[in-house]
Amino acid sequence: MSGYDAAKIEKKWQAAWDKAETFNAVRSTDKPKYYVLEMFPYPSGRIHIGHTRNYTMGDVIARYKLANGFNVLHPMGFDAFGMPAENAAMESGGHPKTWTYENIRIMTEQMKPLGFAIDWSRSFATCDPEYYGQQQALFIDMLDAGLIYRKNAVVNWDPVDMTVLANEQVIDGKGWRSGVEVERRELTQWFFRISDYSEELLDAIDSLDNWPAKVKLMQANWIGKSRGIEISFQRVDGGDPIVCYSTRPDTMRGASFIAISPEHPLSRALAKDDAALADFIAETRKMDTTEAAMEKAEKKGLDTGLTVRHPVYDDIELPVWVGNFVLMDYGTGAVFGCPAHDQRDLDFARKYNLPVRNAFYMPGHEVEVENDALVPVKTEKVVYVDHFAGVGEATSQEGIDATIDWFEAKGLGTSVVKYRLRDWGLSRQRYWGCPIPVVHCDDCGIVPEKKENLPIALPDDVSFDIPGNPLDRHPTWRDCICPACGKPAKRETDTMDTFVDSSWYFARFTSPHADVPVDQDDAAYWMNVDQYIGGIEHAILHLLYSRFFARAMQITGHLPKKAIEPFDALFTQGMVTHETYSTPHRERNDVRVWHFPHEIVHGDSGPQLADGTPVEIGPIIKMSKSKKNVVDPEDIIATYGADTARWFVLSDSPPERDVEWTASGAEATYKHLSRVWRIAEDIAKATGDGTGDDELLRAMHKAIFDVTQGVESFGFNAAIAKLYAFTNTLQKSKAGADTKRQAAKVLAQLMSPMTPHLSEEIWSMLGGEGLIANAPWPQFDEAMLVEDTVTLPIQINGKRRSEITVAKDLPKDEVEKLALADAAVMRALDGGKPKKLIVVPGRIVNVVL
Repeated sequence: MSGYDAAKIEKKWQAAWDKAETFNAVRSTDKPKYYVLEMFPYPSGRIHIGHTRNYTMGDVIARYKLANGFNVLHPMGFDAFGMPAENAAMESGGHPKTWTYENIRIMTEQMKPLGFAIDWSRSFATCDPEYYGQQQALFIDMLDAGLIYRKNAVVNWDPVDMTVLANEQVIDGKGWRSGVEVERRELTQWFFRISDYSEELLDAIDSLDNWPAKVKLMQANWIGKSRGIEISFQRVDGGDPIVCYSTRPDTMRGASFIAISPEHPLSRALAKDDAALADFIAETRKMDTTEAAMEKAEKKGLDTGLTVRHPVYDDIELPVWVGNFVLMDYGTGAVFGCPAHDQRDLDFARKYNLPVRNAFYMPGHEVEVENDALVPVKTEKVVYVDHFAGVGEATSQEGIDATIDWFEAKGLGTSVVKYRLRDWGLSRQRYWGCPIPVVHCDDCGIVPEKKENLPIALPDDVSFDIPGNPLDRHPTWRDCICPACGKPAKRETDTMDTFVDSSWYFARFTSPHADVPVDQDDAAYWMNVDQYIGGIEHAILHLLYSRFFARAMQITGHLPKKAIEPFDALFTQGMVTHETYSTPHRERNDVRVWHFPHEIVHGDSGPQLADGTPVEIGPIIKMSKSKKNVVDPEDIIATYGADTARWFVLSDSPPERDVEWTASGAEATYKHLSRVWRIAEDIAKATGDGTGDDELLRAMHKAIFDVTQGVESFGFNAAIAKLYAFTNTLQKSKAGADTKRQAAKVLAQLMSPMTPHLSEEIWSMLGGEGLIANAPWPQFDEAMLVEDTVTLPIQINGKRRSEITVAKDLPKDEVEKLALADAAVMRALDGGKPKKLIVVPGRIVNVVL
C-alpha cells in the first residue's frame, strides 16, 4: 500500500479491535486495575471538537495504562434526563424519549470513528429504566436511612412552564425559557441531608492530593464554613427578640440598623396588617436569588417601624428594616447592618439616610467613611478604638475571636459554626426525569414503593400541549395502590433533579447490568475512579454531590468504604475555542445571525458566505452551538482522519488551557502524520548497515523517557513535541536498517495513545507482533540516557556552518584539531590558517578567518 489513506486504515483497525474485544473490561486477579472516566455528555444533538479533546485525553491515559500492564476500565454513557428534551418535545410536538435516543444514536456514531478505547458493552443512558430503576432503589434505601426528607420550601416557580426553576434558570427575575416573571412559592419538596456532612466533606478536601488546587478551593468556599455568633436584639415594644447571626461581631460598635429577610416569620406576621409590606415581599419573590444576581441587584428595604436595643449600648436603638438582600436560608434570616465596614450595608444606609459609624480606625484611613466601606481582611492589622471587648490592636481575625468570646462570656450571644452549604433540593415538577418512588396514601401517609415493583417507569403516552407536568394529569399512571395497605393511593409526580442521575453513574459503570444498583464484588475491584477528567464548570455541584452520594451509598451498603471519596485523581481540561462568524439580521440591526465555520469562504476580499455576503469575524470563544462556532469531528475525519483530530487537540496547548482550533493547524497535523507514514514505509523497505546506530538508539531511549514523563504528568503537548523531534532524528539518521526499524516501531508505540490507527498500521508494516494496543509500553535504558558526548556548532565569521560531536571531556586542543579537520572549515580556510580559533567548552567553536 502506498500513501497515507487515513479512512481505510482507521476502519481496518477499529474492526480489528472490535473483533478482538480489545477494550472490554473484565475483572482479573492477574493485573492491577485502572479506572479512567471522562464526565459523560448530555445528548443534545452532535458532539464537536471540544468533546473530542476531552475524550481523547482520557483515551490516551486508557491506552497508556493498558500498555503498562493494567486491566483498564474506560466506559462511556449519556446523562440523558433534563429540560432540553422536554422543551424540544414542546416545540416540535414530539416526545422527549424519541429526541433523546435519536441524539444518543447520532453521538455514538460520531464517537466510534474516533477510535476511543471504550468498553461500549457497558454503555447506558440515565433515562434507561434499567438505570433509573436502580436509582429509585437507592432513593428508597437512603430514605430509610434518614438521608432524605420532605419539607416546605420557598422555590422559584415559573407560572407558564408550571415548574420549579433552579436559581441559575432565573434571569433578571424571569424564567429562562418562558420569559415571564418568576414567583416565589412555598412548596413541599424532597431534600438530601447533604448539610449534615458539611464538616466531613470539608475536612476530606485535604486528602484529595491529586485534585487541582483551584477545584479544592472552590469546593471549600461553596461549603463555606464560618465561625460566628448568634446575638439576640431585644425589641423596644417587648415583642420576641430578633436573633441575628454574624461572622463580624467585632464591628458591632458600628451597627446602625437591623435587616430581616422578606421570608422571616416577623416579616410575614407584619405583612398581614401592612399592605405596603405585603407588596414589597411579593416584589422580592420575583428576584433572582443567585449570589451573583443578589450582589448586583439594587438594595431595597422597607422600615417596619420597630426598633431594637443595641446589645451593648443601652442608649442606642436600631431600626428594623425588611431588606431584599437578606436570605432566609442563611444564618437566622436577620443581620445587623454595619455600613462603615460592609459595602452592601453602606449602599443601603446611604439610600435610606441611616447612620454610618466607624467601629475602628483602619491604618491609613480617616475615621470618616465616604463612598467605600472600610472592609478589613482577616489577616490585616486593625486598630480598635475604645472597643467594648477590650481589644486594642490586633489582626482582624484576633479581633473577631476576641469579640465572640466576650459576647459569650457576657451572656449576650452564642458562638456557632455555620456552613454556606444548604440541603440539596431534588424535586422537579417535570416529566423527563427519574420518578420519585413513593406514593401518597390517605391512611398511611407517604409510603415508599416496594423494590420488587421497580422500576416505576415513565409512561410513554404523554403530551405537552398543556403547560405543566404531564404526570399530574395522567390518572392511569398517577393513581395506584398503596404498597402498605392496598388501598387507592397516588404516586409522587415530582421527578428527581438530574444532578442525582450523574452523582452515582461512576459506580454503576462497574456493574452496569446488575439487578442491584452496584454489584459489591465489582465495586470492590474497580472502585475508585483512578483518573476523572472533565470541565471546570462542574467543579462545584457535580463533584460535591458525587462526593456526598458516595458517602450515602457507603452508608446504605452499596459501595465499599474505600469509595467514600470516589475520584482519586481529577483533571480539568481547557476548552476548544474558535473564532465566530456573523452577518447582520435583515430586519433587526441589533441582532446578529451566526454561521458555522464550514459555511465560510475565505477569499481575497475576506471571509464571505457562498453567495458573496461579507462576514464579520468575531472573537475567539469557547465552541458554542448558539454561536455556531463549532467544528464537527465527522467533517475532520472525512477530510483528514480521526488521528489528525486527536493529535491536533492534544498538541497545540497544555491540556489544562484552552486551544484554538484552526483549519491550518489541522492541515499541518495531517501533513506531519503523512510524513511519519512515509518514513515508516521507507524503513520497512530498507536493507543494509549504516552508521550512527548508537546516536539513534540514544535518541530513541531519550524519547521513551520524555514521552513517558509527558503522558504520566498530563503534559500531552510536551510529549508530542518530543515525538516531533524524534521523528526528525529518525528521518535524518544514517543508522542501519535493523536499528531504524527498531526505532520506528518504538515511535509507533509512543504515538499509539494519540494516533492509535496510524500506529497500528506502522506496527504491522514493520513486523510488530499482534496489536500495538496490546503491546507492552517500551522501556528506556537509563545508561542510554547518560550524555557522554556533546554536539558543538561551528561558526565561521559569526555564521553557523557546521557542527561536530565530541566526547564531553575531550581536551580543548583536541577539539581544535577536529574543528580544523571539518570539511566546511577546510573549505573556508582554503589551505590557510584561521585568524582566531575560539573553543567554548561544551558550547560552541568560533572560527575567524
